[in-house]
Amino acid sequence: MRVGIVDDQQLVRHGFITLLTDKEDMEVVGEASDGREAVLLADRACPHALLMDVQMPEYSGIDATREILATCRTARLSF
Repeated sequence: MRVGIVDDQQLVRHGFITLLTDKEDMEVVGEASDGREAVLLADRACPHALLMDVQMPEYSGIDATREILATCRTARLSF
C-alpha cells in the first residue's frame, strides 16, 4: 500500500514514517507539512491512502481532503 503522511509537525511525520517503513506491505511515498502540500502530494505520488492531520495552520486537513476528493484522478485513494 502506498501511503502519504501529512502533519504540520515534523516529529510526528517522522514517527509515522518510521513506523510504516518497517511494514513489508507499506511504502511511504511522500510527506507534506500542510494541506496545500497534501494536495500536491496526492496528485504527484498517487498514494492509496493519506494519513493526514485535521488541524493544520493555513489549509487544514479537512480543506485538503475536500480538494483532493474533488480533483482526485484515482478512485483507490482512501480517507
